Amino acid sequence: MTAADYQMLVLTFGLSALAIVVALPFAIWLAWQLARKSWPGKTLVETIAMMPLVMPPVATGLILLKLFGANGPVGGWLSDTFGMQIIFTWKAVVLALAVMVFPLLIRSLRTAFEDVPEHLEAAGKSLGSSEWRTFWKISLPLAKRGMIAGVLLSFARAMGEFGATIMVAGFIPGLTETLSLSIYQSVQIGDDARALKLVGISAIIAFLAIFVSAKLSPRRRR
Repeated sequence: MTAADYQMLVLTFGLSALAIVVALPFAIWLAWQLARKSWPGKTLVETIAMMPLVMPPVATGLILLKLFGANGPVGGWLSDTFGMQIIFTWKAVVLALAVMVFPLLIRSLRTAFEDVPEHLEAAGKSLGSSEWRTFWKISLPLAKRGMIAGVLLSFARAMGEFGATIMVAGFIPGLTETLSLSIYQSVQIGDDARALKLVGISAIIAFLAIFVSAKLSPRRRR
């Protein structure tokens, strides 16, 4: 592997991890609301949150491009207010990855929270613990294995994301070049040897993520 390949892999790992960090707090909150609460519009919110999981990634990328582009409502505001450009920067990669892994995180976290015995949470509340403290001291620790499993799967998904990323970030070597984009670019220029080598790396990452996730799955543990 060349120095450029190592740089690309480090960039992919870093941006994928950052995307998980960005998406995880929101996913935890929404997954908890979906697992334990009943409220008007719950099905609608869940449907919207799950849409990136089934929509074509390029469609999701186009929506993000229109929203966060220089002339978009969000991108224009960020540019005018903070002088911040999102599209075709590393921030666009993080944005695309976070949006694409968000539904997968929610599904994994919701399952993890639903596997927590409700009578343990009720016991905590009966002893005077607030709902917030019960969540941090009982629910979240008991859901930890499922959460880690979901994070691993989501990280692997982020490492392999292509469609939304290329729409909002393009292919800029050293800046927005991720593993999946490198595979595509290598095929385009006829460098099949490099492409196959990167495919092998992708396969190893996917295998490890799925294997460890299966080992950590709460349902499998029971």
